[in-house]
Amino acid sequence: MLETVNKFEKGVYYALMIMLGVVIFFGVIELLVIIYSALVSDLSYHLSNHEILEIFGYFLLILIGIELLETIKAYLIKNEIHVEIIILVAIIAVARKIILLDPFVEGAEALNSEGMIALGVVIIALAASYFLVKKSGTGT
Repeated sequence: MLETVNKFEKGVYYALMIMLGVVIFFGVIELLVIIYSALVSDLSYHLSNHEILEIFGYFLLILIGIELLETIKAYLIKNEIHVEIIILVAIIAVARKIILLDPFVEGAEALNSEGMIALGVVIIALAASYFLVKKSGTGT
């Protein structure tokens, strides 16, 4: 029974890797299309601040996807979860959120003091946990 569950679990992980690989591939294609259209649509060959933020967001999303793929791959190879990689994915996700914050946007994505404090606390907590995992040597 346990062997059947393990085989099912590995099958799910392989399916997740394939789907994540497809998403990353199409993300890279979309990023190329965005860069191409942003540069070619305006003959001055420069990007506006909004376009640069959008491109950075796509870069970081693809990076997050690659790190998640690495996490799944590491689990399949060694049958253990790498805490260090998961913390790095969280740090990249929060950094993406901070990079994409636009100070001129009104509404739900507007900058407010509570949100900024919360993001700061999350960054400090993730950095501290990453430091502790690296110091203890148990991140693998």
